[in-house]
Amino acid sequence: MTFRIYTKKGDTGTTQLIGGTRVPKHHQRIEAYGTIDELNSWIGVVRDHLTHPHHRDVLKEVQDRLFTVGSHLATEPGKGKMKLPDLNDSDVSLLEHEMDAMTASLPEMKYFVLPGGHHANSFAHIARCVCRRAERLVTHLNESEPVDSLILIYLNRLSDYLFVLSRQITHDFDAEEIPWKPRI
Repeated sequence: MTFRIYTKKGDTGTTQLIGGTRVPKHHQRIEAYGTIDELNSWIGVVRDHLTHPHHRDVLKEVQDRLFTVGSHLATEPGKGKMKLPDLNDSDVSLLEHEMDAMTASLPEMKYFVLPGGHHANSFAHIARCVCRRAERLVTHLNESEPVDSLILIYLNRLSDYLFVLSRQITHDFDAEEIPWKPRI
């Protein structure tokens, strides 16, 4: 028997959560984990543009954690019988440790910076913005259906990490960090 990626079950605009319930493809839960999937793709783009093996490895770990987050968001509360992968406090600590290490070697930030200066930096900023959108969608979902608080913490920390990484990328590629100078 050949495995087919298509099932035709979604042709009517619905999809199935882990747990069996069918919901519209525009359901808050689908929007949330779909945006996590988009974020994961953008992080892949960032990773593909980096040369530093350590940063590439951290981003690969982040991508794995985002699959974990997505699996939790795709599971209907109280209905999923599958064992899901774990998200741990150590996943948040890793991001904090990485930010602290990068910040220690970067010049002090005295102003807001404009995204850009190098294509890898720009991609990191896009990933940061998608991460913030995912965070907004997950917090909105959390108002009506419970979401593990560690997911919210992880997404918040990840957007911070992506910002610091964008600064590190600027430094690593000897690109210009462009200050925002408001017109007043």
